[in-house]
Formats: sequence, structure tokens, C-alpha cells
Amino acid sequence: MTGEEIQTLIAGSFPTPCNNPELKETHISWVILCDDTVFKIKKPLKYSFLDFSTIEQRRHYCEREVLLNNRLTKDVYIDVVPVRKSSSEIFIGEGKGEIMDYAVRMRKLDNDRRMDVLLRNGKVTEDHIHSLVSVIVTFHKKAEIIYPDDPLDIERKFNDLEGQREFIYTELGDKYGNMLDDALEKSSEFVLANRRLLEDRIEDGFHRDGHGDLHSRNIFLLDEPVIFDCIEFNDEYRHVDVLNEVAFLCMDLDVFGRSDLSRTFMEDYSLQFSAISGTRDVALFNYYKCYRANVRAKVNCLRARDADGSDAASHALSEAARYLELMHRYTKGFS
Repeated sequence: MTGEEIQTLIAGSFPTPCNNPELKETHISWVILCDDTVFKIKKPLKYSFLDFSTIEQRRHYCEREVLLNNRLTKDVYIDVVPVRKSSSEIFIGEGKGEIMDYAVRMRKLDNDRRMDVLLRNGKVTEDHIHSLVSVIVTFHKKAEIIYPDDPLDIERKFNDLEGQREFIYTELGDKYGNMLDDALEKSSEFVLANRRLLEDRIEDGFHRDGHGDLHSRNIFLLDEPVIFDCIEFNDEYRHVDVLNEVAFLCMDLDVFGRSDLSRTFMEDYSLQFSAISGTRDVALFNYYKCYRANVRAKVNCLRARDADGSDAASHALSEAARYLELMHRYTKGFS
């Protein structure tokens, strides 16, 4: 589908009540919010890490999205429904018309209960964290164990930020460029010094088929926490050390100024699932937090490059700088 066809779809009919449809756009999807239902349509894109270029691929990944997310949610991901085009309209659901695409149908949740919103309002408590840990530990214990071929692949992923080096030096200056260079050097040193630890954790079954994108925007703190929007388009992003997975959420809590909740999370998580058993594991967890800050810095550099206006570019650059500073701070805990 195209952006113009999405606008035609919004102006048409839906298989569920939709009095004032609201369109949210991400880099890879269109999301339509109706009264009680959400429809998510994948954009026809192809990148090195993602292929939504054909209708067959988009249907496949819609089905994967429902299947994988139902490991963690209850009755949130409902099904996959066709998007049809007739001579007079574009609509979702059954009826006369050619199938032109597919949409994931989900139950709409209360946005005020999204974890990042609650964090901004100072409403996330230790009880919330304990409940969240329980859900994540249960999920991780049941998740499929993965045995990656290259135990040092994390270094390659960390070094991917080097592709933004010239942009960082040009747009943010020597201070942030030096932070990048220092982090890349320390990352290589850490991985080389801890090869045996990385190999042992693979052998011990700590690499699992997880969520892949575990941060506060993907969590609703309801009576029982709901974790949604796992990565379906690239298995490699989900097949990680459980420490790497929870490091994303703990890094996110640090960004919100809630390092206390980050510590509570890891203390509780380690008691329920012995993913940290010594000082080197603690250093590795810190390394993974550094890697997650690295990724967020890269994403915001890319957003700044692609921004339509100066305000959006300035905001993305500011975010990139913030994550580079956090990455730099984490490097001090590698040893």
C-alpha cells in the first residue's frame, strides 16, 4: 500500500466500530487506532535487516507477529485480516474486492497505562517492577534456547555505530566523536578479554528466543503487565543473551532517571532467574546496557539524517547526544 491508499482506507469502513480513526506512522508501519481495535499495516519496504517488499512477505510477517507476540500477551493480538480494494473503496475485512494487503488486528489498550507515560508522570512503583519481572522471567524460562555460531558477534553489532562517525563529528563535534571512538576501542577490548565468558553463557543456555525490543514504550502496566510488539521481521534481533534483553529495559529506566528501579529490576530478576552469578556477569550486563545506548544513539543519528524539518532534526540530534553520553558513562563499568 501507499500513503495515499492509507488515507483512502481511513476514510472508508472498518469491520469494527471506528468513529474517529487515528493514524500513527512508524518507520516501517502504519497503525490505525479505532474505538476498541488497532490495525497495523506493514509498509512495502526492503532493508538489509527487513523485507516487506511483496504482499506475500507482508502476510508472512503479519502472521509471525501474531504468533510471536502471543507468547507474551493474552487476547491482544487477535488475527490477520485482508485489506481489500474494490472499484469504489479500500477497506479491511471480508467482502468483494481484490486483496491488496494484510493487517494485524489487535485489541486497543489504555495508552495512559503505557510504561513510558507512567514513568514521565512518576507513577511507576517497585510493585510494578516486581510484577513485570515475574512476567519476563516466566517468559525467558520457557523461551527456546538458541546456540549462535559466533559468540563474538556482539562486537560487530556494537561497531556498527562507526558508520555514523563522520556525521557525529560534523553535527555534534569532537566531544561526542571522541566518546564514540573511546567506546569502540573499549568494546573491542572487553569482548576480547571476555570471550570465554560469552562462550560459557551460550553453552549454559542463556541465549534465548526473546522479545528483541524490550523497553518501556512496549509495555503496558495493567493489573498484569502486558509486553507487546516483539520483533518479528528479523530473528537475529530476538536471539540474544537474556542479559542483553533486560539490559535494554534497565538502560531505558536509567534514561528516565530511575536507576533505582533499574537496580530493583535486576536484583529481582537475578533472584528468580540466575542470569548473573559473578562480577564478570555484572560487567557483561553493564556492557550490554552500553550496547543498547549505542543502538539508540545510532537510531537517532539516522532519524536526524532523515528528518523533514529542522525541529525534528534538532530533537533527534539532542537524543543522539544524550545516548552517546550514557554510552560513555557505561564504558567506565567494563572492568
